[in-house]
Amino acid sequence: MRSIWNGAISFGLVSIPVKLMNATENRSISFRQIHLEDDGRIRYRKFCELEDREVAQAEIGKGYQDADGTIIPVTDEDLAKLPLPTARTIEILAFVPEDRIDPLQLDNAYYLSANGLPATKPYALLREALRRSGKVAVAKYALRGRERLGMLRAADEVITMHGLLWPDEIRAPEGVAPDRKVTVREKELDLADALMDTLGDVDLDDLHDDYRTALEELITAKAEGKHLEPVAEPEGGKVLDLMAALEKSVQAAQQSRGAGGEETAGEAAVRRLPERTSAGTAPKEVGGKKSTSTAKKATGRTAPGKAATTGKATSGSTGTPKSPAKKTAAKKTADKSTPTTRKPASTTAAKTTKTTKATGEKTTAKKPATKKPTAKKPTASKRTA
Repeated sequence: MRSIWNGAISFGLVSIPVKLMNATENRSISFRQIHLEDDGRIRYRKFCELEDREVAQAEIGKGYQDADGTIIPVTDEDLAKLPLPTARTIEILAFVPEDRIDPLQLDNAYYLSANGLPATKPYALLREALRRSGKVAVAKYALRGRERLGMLRAADEVITMHGLLWPDEIRAPEGVAPDRKVTVREKELDLADALMDTLGDVDLDDLHDDYRTALEELITAKAEGKHLEPVAEPEGGKVLDLMAALEKSVQAAQQSRGAGGEETAGEAAVRRLPERTSAGTAPKEVGGKKSTSTAKKATGRTAPGKAATTGKATSGSTGTPKSPAKKTAAKKTADKSTPTTRKPASTTAAKTTKTTKATGEKTTAKKPATKKPTAKKPTASKRTA
């Protein structure tokens, strides 16, 4: 890395010989002016307006133009006589917290390198002192014929220096702020905070100049005789509502960062919900054959109303679920019908069935037609059992 300045850092009574090197470079693509008819290079030649002739670089000097247009010549000898104590010295004035430096003052950045072996120890001492204190050094130095202001700080294993603009070189922001007072609501601030959190952090090392890359591809394609199709830029919508724009920005940021959930990446799984079952029927299964057989069995079962006539045995044979209250009532009825001797439930049910059947045969004409099937159903329930 080529040095552009040699001098020393004045740190109290300590002098550290250093070399100054550019820490940044301009990577932008520059163009030449050409003649459109024949692509000839357009050059600017230096002419003297009094003699109307081209002059060489050796004939060119410096001069200051006064307000009335008068030119005041200033020679290199005149500049050399000026008292400039920082001509070869970076003079540290003070150590201040880094947040005291206004970022608007930051100018070019440089690396400072120890110049020679004797400068290694004091160079490392200043670097570690800056790192441990968390402060930066404010200094004066002279470069390219003028005195400048600088900021020294420790970065990794080197000392860097940032050129600073003088305070009177920072323009006041007059007429920049909005003309009328604007009130920002808390909900708008909350959405702005949510958008900031959603966008998250960024690694500055991953950022690059997309325009420069596209420009390089264009130049390469034109040099090879190819034609690049223009890339359509997305149309920007008009911001009609600030809240709506913030909400859409948060949603777009979440989708771009994959914060919308895992299901958005793949296909949605379709699950069959269990069907509700009515009283007296079993839940349907998924298979078609099983559903058909279940339906056939359901047609041969005793209806809930008929099962109540047959009593406890009929409800047990049909397998129809009963509530606890109905079971208790059926049990009490069975106990009242056999007060003296308790017989098995099957025997009692058989007698009840016969009595019901006999009673039905005797009083067929008197009973309504709707109760005739009730007398014949116990036989069907026995077959099913």
